[in-house]
Amino acid sequence: MKNNILSKREKEVFELLIRNYDTSEIASMLKISEKTVRNHISNVMQKLAVKGRANAVVELLKLGEISL
Repeated sequence: MKNNILSKREKEVFELLIRNYDTSEIASMLKISEKTVRNHISNVMQKLAVKGRANAVVELLKLGEISL
């Protein structure tokens, strides 16, 4: 899989997710709905073919898409 598989917004969501913000906090910070946050997370999990947020984070870290 090539680098930059995430949209700018998906990357923002996951960077906040790994900083331990919850869905409602992320929605508020990015001025989007909680449903939209969940959609971004789901889309990323589909792109990576993984189940669960934690597995998505692990894959994104391996791919260098996000960093701690």
